[in-house]
Amino acid sequence: MGRYDLARRIASLDPEQDHLEIYQISSGREFPWDYTRALEFALFRTYCVPSISKLLAATGEFRDRPQRRYDDTALLMGEMAAHGYDSPRGKEALKVVNRAHGRYAISNDDMLYVLSTFVYDPIDWITRFGWRSLHPHEKLAAFHYYRAVGKRMGIRDIPDTYQSFLAFKLSYEERNFVFSTTNQEIGQYTVDLFAAWFPGPLRPAVRLGVRGMLDDRMLRAFGFDPAPAWVGGGAEISLKARAYALRFFPPRRRSVLGESKRNRTYPGYPGALQPSDLGAPPPPDDLPAEFRRSSRQGPGDIGMP
Repeated sequence: MGRYDLARRIASLDPEQDHLEIYQISSGREFPWDYTRALEFALFRTYCVPSISKLLAATGEFRDRPQRRYDDTALLMGEMAAHGYDSPRGKEALKVVNRAHGRYAISNDDMLYVLSTFVYDPIDWITRFGWRSLHPHEKLAAFHYYRAVGKRMGIRDIPDTYQSFLAFKLSYEERNFVFSTTNQEIGQYTVDLFAAWFPGPLRPAVRLGVRGMLDDRMLRAFGFDPAPAWVGGGAEISLKARAYALRFFPPRRRSVLGESKRNRTYPGYPGALQPSDLGAPPPPDDLPAEFRRSSRQGPGDIGMP
């Protein structure tokens, strides 16, 4: 198999009808590391929104179990991508996601925004740091894939074109990325989580490196001091050097979707575990009433804690 054979396969497929296969090839074989990093930063980006970070702070999950919340999200989304959202395992993963979200009240726009980051943040990352350019079919397939997932999550009013969904995302960020103390709180928990994956002596450098990867709007919304310019510049040079080297690697022969050998909460997953074994616990008893979903709210009024 040649280095660009999978890209040629993607080019031969229909980005709407074959969106699942294209997304599986792109995220599971061509750019698995990039998708993982990009989706980490995509979720991080959503914490710049006070209405989202306020709910996350109220649940206490990011304070008490940040690694489990990260692993649950990664594994459940991985199940849907690996097996398909309409497969038995995909449906089970969606059921877990919807059950967790259904316990909380959050606006449809916030839910829609989180979904948009899963489409466009990996595209932005790979455009900057991918070993090859994304084919237009990969971009459109990601849109159609997450649009299908979003519908199954009960999210309303998902734009019906790639460009209109992107316009929604950009407009939403312009309106809602403002500083709040809960942004800062959840942002710091997340930076500390990233740092905890490394040996103690390296953790200060990791925290600095994460700040170096954030854009000005995110830094302001989190209330973080910017890292020195050389930090972001050094990270960019390293990531582009990695991308150049990967051009000479052989293509990945099998997908890594649905595998998570390094997750810390569920070692060896899946093993004997099923998607139903994952997920957040019920809301704490002292959760303020404003965050609890009422019986009058529809499925599009659920949140993503």
